Amino acid sequence: MKLKQISEYIWEIPKQGDMNVPAIVYSSPSLLESMRKDLTLEQTKNMACLPGIQRAAYAMPDAHQGYGFPIGGVAAFDMENGVISPGGVGYDINCGVRLLRTEFFEKDIKKHKKALLDEMFARVPTGVGVGGSIHLSSKEIKQVCTKGAQWAVEKGFGREEDLERTEEGGCLKPASPANLSPRAMSRGSGQLGSLGSGNHFLEIQKVVTIYDRKTSEAFGIHSEGQILVMIHCGSRGLGHQVASDYIRLMENEIGTRGLPDRQLINAPLKSKLGRKYFESMNTAVNFAFANRQMIAHLVREAFQTITGTSEGMEQVYDVCHNVAKFENHKINGREAKLCVHRKGATRSFGPGHAEIPEAYRDVGQPVFIPGSMGTSSYVLAGTQKSEQLSFSSTAHGAGRVMSRRQALRSFRGEEIKRELETKGVDLRAKGWRCVAEEASQVYKDVDEVVKISDSLGIGKLVVKADPIAVIKG
Repeated sequence: MKLKQISEYIWEIPKQGDMNVPAIVYSSPSLLESMRKDLTLEQTKNMACLPGIQRAAYAMPDAHQGYGFPIGGVAAFDMENGVISPGGVGYDINCGVRLLRTEFFEKDIKKHKKALLDEMFARVPTGVGVGGSIHLSSKEIKQVCTKGAQWAVEKGFGREEDLERTEEGGCLKPASPANLSPRAMSRGSGQLGSLGSGNHFLEIQKVVTIYDRKTSEAFGIHSEGQILVMIHCGSRGLGHQVASDYIRLMENEIGTRGLPDRQLINAPLKSKLGRKYFESMNTAVNFAFANRQMIAHLVREAFQTITGTSEGMEQVYDVCHNVAKFENHKINGREAKLCVHRKGATRSFGPGHAEIPEAYRDVGQPVFIPGSMGTSSYVLAGTQKSEQLSFSSTAHGAGRVMSRRQALRSFRGEEIKRELETKGVDLRAKGWRCVAEEASQVYKDVDEVVKISDSLGIGKLVVKADPIAVIKG
């Protein structure tokens, strides 16, 4: 596919054929090569053909092939003629990242590291299909899906101030659990407070570089060597089932005729089915917020048990990926309400935005871009420039370049564990298969992804942190 290079990190697929808008790809030449090896560019071009799409279809620097939209795809649709697409949200609805800062330093927990890792691994269930520490009744799961993280806090799992530092306060509305299938309810009933598998992780990190001290201190990150805890997981089986159910419903009721790719199945935003999907998606979003809230509480308990204190373990923020949200953005100089799909992309609101916590309003929303297992993770801040460039969005991680099947043929989990240990990184995992599938070599260079985000101005670099202990599902 021919692309027009606009600037060092901006490429355009010009409007052509059935495209309603151009497609914009944010990438370096090296990362672009990996996008050419799968369907990333074709999927980005196909996004631009959907009804009601505004301004452009966007691919973030970590973009790679997904279902319908590429993972790393961003698109916004007008409320009158636009659509909502499960493939533009993803199966793991509200897969997201929560970051806790601490007053511990690496030297403080050196002797506790292995015990901390074991305690967290014991408290937070991991693995495919593995359930959480509590089993919810039908009534309780409906409450979780309606209230989100607030439900967990009300039950004693966390603190009220956590909600203030969670995107959307940890709850999206309207959410309608009545629209969930019995299968979705069943899959979610035993999985609250669990990590899952795949690229999900729980990681103890140390701050290695502070690039913007004013912003980092606003986030509560003040020193090199300071310990952070990063949690990356989503809505588990409930979210996956919501996606599966509504893809099937849309195929049956609307069909795929006229679509450039049947995986782009969608419903008009104004339609009954479109509204039902949105409200059901929100239930999965809320489940995921509650799930990360529970895990954060379990992490604090683990630190309390092993070190004797969880004092100072405050939440920096919780950001969600894989979501469609109604937001106000400027189109042709005028503010308009749009449905913004972020699939494998992070919201990046800049300073002054009313929807970010007051404590961060002078510096911008915290943004987290985790690395792959054993590589660095980054804290960035949202920017005002991202509004014009990407509907206030940026990358969400490193982005895969190798399939799980290929990874299993190429790597052995035991060897990866030994390699991590030579770097001072301890690992706990449910099995060696998931470790091999998530080897750092199967991902793009996260340093390059962050460099592009910072250079473009869709996220401002604040802190770099390296892992010292990792839990994988």
